[in-house]
Amino acid sequence: MRTFVSELRRRNVVRAGAFYAASAWLLVQVATQVFPFFNVPNWAVRWIVIAAIVGFPFLLAFAWFYEITPQGLKRESDVDPAESIRSRTGKKLDRWIIAVMAVAIVMLLTNQFVLRGDGSGAGASDKSIAVLPFTDLSPGHDQEYFSDGMAEELLNALAKLKDLKVAGRTSSFAFKGRNDDLRAIGKALNVAHVLEGSLRKQGDKVRITAQLIQVSDGFHLWSETYDGDLSDVFALQERIARAIADKLEVVMKGDAQQRIVPIATTNPEAYALYLQATGIFNRREGPRFPDAIAQLQQAIVLDPKFARAHSRLAAVLAIAPTYVVLDRTAATAGVEEHARIASELDPALAEPYGALGQSLGLRRRFAEGRGAFEHAMELDDSDTTSAFWFASDLVITGYRSKGNVLIDRLLATDPMLPTALLWRGMSYAYDGDIANAERLLKRAADAKLVFAGLGLSLVAETRHQQTEAITQLATAFRSLDTALPQQYPDVLARGILGDEQARATALTMIDDYLVSKPELISGVVAYSLIRMGEPARAVAIIQDRPTSNDAVFMALLWSPYGRAVRILPQFPEFARRFGLADVWDKYGAPEGCRRVAVRDYVCE
Repeated sequence: MRTFVSELRRRNVVRAGAFYAASAWLLVQVATQVFPFFNVPNWAVRWIVIAAIVGFPFLLAFAWFYEITPQGLKRESDVDPAESIRSRTGKKLDRWIIAVMAVAIVMLLTNQFVLRGDGSGAGASDKSIAVLPFTDLSPGHDQEYFSDGMAEELLNALAKLKDLKVAGRTSSFAFKGRNDDLRAIGKALNVAHVLEGSLRKQGDKVRITAQLIQVSDGFHLWSETYDGDLSDVFALQERIARAIADKLEVVMKGDAQQRIVPIATTNPEAYALYLQATGIFNRREGPRFPDAIAQLQQAIVLDPKFARAHSRLAAVLAIAPTYVVLDRTAATAGVEEHARIASELDPALAEPYGALGQSLGLRRRFAEGRGAFEHAMELDDSDTTSAFWFASDLVITGYRSKGNVLIDRLLATDPMLPTALLWRGMSYAYDGDIANAERLLKRAADAKLVFAGLGLSLVAETRHQQTEAITQLATAFRSLDTALPQQYPDVLARGILGDEQARATALTMIDDYLVSKPELISGVVAYSLIRMGEPARAVAIIQDRPTSNDAVFMALLWSPYGRAVRILPQFPEFARRFGLADVWDKYGAPEGCRRVAVRDYVCE
């Protein structure tokens, strides 16, 4: 044995093996850190590792039988000891091994403590996960709403597990249809694991395949296929959620024996209709909102005790008036009715209170609305929709800092939530932080938010890019008020950002618009009047009449542009008639305002 070991050393086999191992390790470290930036799939790294392992014994055999000499490569048996350079080669190998090992260690430490961190420098928790949209493998490929719904249901269920961070739906679904590397997804969402899967539905039968993947190395921690029929959907979701909980070693909040996925309905057709309507609601497909309302109404006919269908119908009706023309009185009654029924059927649901708060806000009953939002947060602070509605309500009623804190919390779990990115980005722009404003607003635009230009125009204006600012603002106006005549968005944008002649043209056009006595005052017109230095006119036309979208100009009210409104002598009366003074009496004066008497405030 001693002779064999000595021979290994003499032939430089040990040194060659050590050099090969160090080089292979360095190659893998470089690949795992560089490949994600070029969207190279994980299987490429796996093949590098496999090739390195397979090549190791061949390298050892090569080192045993061959040697490098001044005359080139020769078989070891043909080398005269006098011409052997083993000693010199060995010393060179020693130096190369040390150098390669040093570089590999630096790469490993960089990967561990630098590249794995998020924007704040903290790495993703081991107990964190993103649920990607499931792939529809149904024969007709017509079950996308069902596969998306399945992924969302699992996401919502996992969000209720103790100590488990779950990336928000909007951010996870942003990767739908893309072939992004899992490490890139994990870094973007700051999660350590990804759940992906597929769904195949044929008749009443359904097959769900799910796999849990560790994003750091693409390792499949768990994979399973579940077969059942439509009546088993909630049981299948329960089994998948519990398998993930067991694998990640997280537990239920409260009683560990209670269901993770409650049985929402026993009627498969009602559930399918609910999922279809939910898809329309999530995508904010305004023109299809009537379809969603009809689908949810039919689901309720099929199962009157389907609490989540009542809840989702209340939510759709709460925001429908800002997207489509419908009977506002009937919509308001529908929100209240279905929110009440949903809460009676399932008191733990937060969404009914969020919908009620949103509806009350649209009716300028802000004090009551805030109470509804706060109750929603007490029930479930992970309800993204209710939380964002609450945040925007805080901003438009003057509590901008509190609203920003809530939006920041939302973006920590759902970093690609488009509307949250817009509101926070605009707030940064109003504060003069253009770098952060542009960063968030571009992400909102990348997420296909059609009115992201409302914020991007502020960035372009700051940089004196007037043409770009006008284009962005006009594009946003078209999306924010589809009822405006075709030429209005461009004329209003130029009136705000152009010369005096453009301003005069826009104001004349607004005069013509108001003479027509529209049933709803355009929120875009009110915004434009404030931006064009006509605050008194803006206040006069909006304080007693409903608008198509109060939020458009109310968020502006608490920006530097809104100061001209806030210092008007008639502003205290506006605050009373608009419903602001009531919420201030209950929750305290907003930023930059002080209370003079009951329902009487002076602002700067």
